[in-house]
Amino acid sequence: MAIRIVEIHPATAPGALNTEWFVVTNDGERPFSTRTCTLAVSRKGSKKRRELGTIDPGFTLLPGATMRVLTGNPARKVHGAPPTDGPTNYSLFLNEPIFAEAGMTLSLVLRTMVVTSAIWDPNAPNGVGGTAAG
Repeated sequence: MAIRIVEIHPATAPGALNTEWFVVTNDGERPFSTRTCTLAVSRKGSKKRRELGTIDPGFTLLPGATMRVLTGNPARKVHGAPPTDGPTNYSLFLNEPIFAEAGMTLSLVLRTMVVTSAIWDPNAPNGVGGTAAG
């Protein structure tokens, strides 16, 4: 599967969930639908994933396309203003930040298969310090 998390951006302030996001891209030759995929995180050094929820209705990534996935709710002023430049935004409507500490692994999971994962490293270019094995 050629789906990759290419950028991770933590919140700029506590509670500013619309400034916390990650970018996913489709480097493959076929469209990919995120409908029914789950988003999960795990702490550094742990294989146990904590599910954040199911992406529903989800979005379809066409070949070569990117999508910025925001943690917050764009209608809530307390979550801050969502970015308006770059890729299209998709909101998760979560109530807490995803990236609590460096080294966390973010995974996109379809049924039981890890589609893509990335390790958050605030010192790495684009915030992605590598990928994790499923």
